[in-house]
Amino acid sequence: MITLNRKWIRLMTVIGCTMWLASCKQAPDAQVKPSYAIMKVSPVNKELSTSYSATIRGRQDIDIYPQVSGTIEKLCVTEGQKVRRGQLLFIIDQVPYKAALKTATANVEAARATLATAELTYNSNKELHAQAVVSEFSLKTAENNYLTAKAQLAQAEAQEMNARNNLSYTEVKSPSDGVVGALPFRAGALVSPNIPQPLTTVSDNSDMYVYFSMTENQLLALTRQYGNMDDALKNMPEVELKLNDNSIYDKKGIIESISGVIDRQTGTVVARAVFPNESRLLHSGASGSILVPSTYKNCIVIPQGATVQMQDKTITYKVVDGKAVSTLITVAGVSDGREYVVLDGLKPGDEIVSEGAGLLREGTVVK
Repeated sequence: MITLNRKWIRLMTVIGCTMWLASCKQAPDAQVKPSYAIMKVSPVNKELSTSYSATIRGRQDIDIYPQVSGTIEKLCVTEGQKVRRGQLLFIIDQVPYKAALKTATANVEAARATLATAELTYNSNKELHAQAVVSEFSLKTAENNYLTAKAQLAQAEAQEMNARNNLSYTEVKSPSDGVVGALPFRAGALVSPNIPQPLTTVSDNSDMYVYFSMTENQLLALTRQYGNMDDALKNMPEVELKLNDNSIYDKKGIIESISGVIDRQTGTVVARAVFPNESRLLHSGASGSILVPSTYKNCIVIPQGATVQMQDKTITYKVVDGKAVSTLITVAGVSDGREYVVLDGLKPGDEIVSEGAGLLREGTVVK
C-alpha cells in the first residue's frame, strides 16, 4: 500500500514538472510576438482648433486728464455709464477762469484803443511831414509807436484766446463714444494736469480688440497654409473667444492684423482679432483664449500616439510585410493635442501602427 502511494506521488511530481517546463518554454514566445493596433490611412477633411491666451481691450481706451487746475465742481456721469462724443463729464471751478477771460477781454479793448490812437498820430505825422512841418525822426517815432500798438493788440488777442480756451477746459468732455470707467476723484477734489491717475477712462466698447501671441513656427505654418500673410488675413475663417469662465462667446470675430515683427525676447508675434460687443458682455482688461480653426481638405490624419519625435523630426511606423518600417513624415504645425495632419510621407492605403510607436524598433514583427 505504501509502495503504491509513493509511485503515485512520483507520477504527479513528474507531470507537474513537465507542465511547468512547458509553460516556461511558452512564455518567451508570448513576449516575442505582442499585438499592436494598426490603422489604414485614408484622406479626410479635418478642422483643428488652436487655443491662444488673449487679452481683451476696447477699440480705444482713453485716459481723461484735466487740462487746467482747480477743484471739481460737479460730476456729470456715473461709473459704467454710456457716453457720446462731446458729452460733459466733469466741471472744474470756473470762477478764476471767467475772471481771467474778462481781464484778457479788457486788455484787448485797451490795446485796440491804443492802436487806434497810434494810427491817428502816425497818419497825422505823415501829412505834416509831407508839408515839412515835422521832422523825419518824429514820423519814424510815430510809425514805431503804431507798429508797437499793433503788436500789443495781437498779444492781447492771443492772451484772450488762451483765457477762453482755459475756461472751456473747465468743462471736461468725452473725446469719443464709450463707457465711463472708475471715478477716483469726487466733487471738491483738487486736480491738475499732473495728477498721477486720470479722472476716468472712456472705453469704446462697441467692438472689442482681442490681442494674442503666436510663436514663430505657428506663424510660418499659417503663412505656408495660405501662401502669404495678406491672403491669410483675407481667407482665414472666423475665430471664437473662450471667456475666463470657459464659456464660448456667442459672437465670432475675425483676425484683423498680425504684427510683422517677431519679439526677440519671447519669439512671438502679436495678432489682433475684433469681436462685436452689442451686449456689452466683454469688458476692457478681461482675459480669455482665442480659438483659431485650421481647415485641411483631403488630408491624412493620424493619432499623435502613432508618432515618435526625434529632435526636430517626426517618425511613424508603416507595416510592410508584417514588419515595422520607420518612415519620416512632415506634419502641420497646427494640432489639437490629439492628432497630427500629415503633409508628406504617407499616402492613402498605407498601414501604420496607430499606438505605442515609441516601443517599436525597425523590423519589429507586427501582429
